Amino acid sequence: MAELSFRMATAADVDAVVALVESAYRGESSRAGWTTEADLLDGQRTDRDAVAELISSDDRFVLLGFDDDRQLIACCELRGAPDVPAYFGMFAVVPTRQGSGVGGRVLAEAERLALTRWSAPLMEMTVISRRSELISWYERRGYQLTGETRPFPHGDERFGLPRRSDLEFAVLAKSLA
Repeated sequence: MAELSFRMATAADVDAVVALVESAYRGESSRAGWTTEADLLDGQRTDRDAVAELISSDDRFVLLGFDDDRQLIACCELRGAPDVPAYFGMFAVVPTRQGSGVGGRVLAEAERLALTRWSAPLMEMTVISRRSELISWYERRGYQLTGETRPFPHGDERFGLPRRSDLEFAVLAKSLA
């Protein structure tokens, strides 16, 4: 397995992060991997303003993963504060690199950072509840469904254009202690 290096995103990375996230979740390019949401949503997954806001925030950051050739192949958002559950989101891996172990390594690094940076007792995330294969992937890595659901922001095009009316988020969590 190839080496993977990490660093925090800067303002100069905004466009690359948007392109990576869009390629992993929307449109035909996303179908090269298994994390596509193209059958559930049209429109965008994120945009330049949303990513720029994440990068400039004090309580969250975007973690970037690079391969041996220094190519951006993965990213995720981490949000936290001392001694409260951390939040993991906007997770993307280049579609053609999905299934190669990159995702598990990014998730492990995110968990390590949440624990060392914030002493987070727990990592939480939301996943579209219709994404059973993705929920199973997280469960194999120690995450559990909490039973909590959160509404999908229907009508807010910044998060995509749903192809169905029953979309909602399932909340998953894992103890980091």
